[in-house]
Amino acid sequence: MKRLTKFIEKNISGKKVLGLFIVTNLVYTFMLTVTIPKTMAFSNEMKLLDMMPTGYDLNYVSELFTSLGENGRLTYLTNQIPVDMIYPLLFGLSYCLLLGYFLKKLNKLYSPYIYLCIIPVIAGIADYLENIGIITLLKNYPELKETVVYSTNLFSVIKSISTSIFFIALIIILLTLGIKVLNRKRSANNV
Repeated sequence: MKRLTKFIEKNISGKKVLGLFIVTNLVYTFMLTVTIPKTMAFSNEMKLLDMMPTGYDLNYVSELFTSLGENGRLTYLTNQIPVDMIYPLLFGLSYCLLLGYFLKKLNKLYSPYIYLCIIPVIAGIADYLENIGIITLLKNYPELKETVVYSTNLFSVIKSISTSIFFIALIIILLTLGIKVLNRKRSANNV
């Protein structure tokens, strides 16, 4: 916990957190508006594996990759995946520090709440493992191994769950901070 707290404290200046937040969301917006639609243009309305929070199975992967065709699979591999190899690092780092920044504002940085900062890092690691699985599946198509599909799916679900937990934690922390600020203003007005 000491190393984590030290790292977070060293890197939670408002400018650094804001800068990382902006870069992270620019990359995410680029994926949502450019690389994902470019890849999905080949998919006949089927969702890409990255975009399936509840998971998928061997039949779905086979149907998707068949639907994508050779050009779609190549686009997935050479357009979407490279950008998605940058995003998990940015997500994990940016949102770890964002939580740390708000925890410090609540005077909770040196408490067990610091462990919440690990959740976006877990999501980022799961995203990398998901991407490695997708690369493996794309490169080996049409020879799809059920074990690779199963493990890739597992990492997709872990990414989804940890991302959801992160956003819930962030909302709760922001609400707590908002209440604290309002109470401080009320106290100041009553004096």
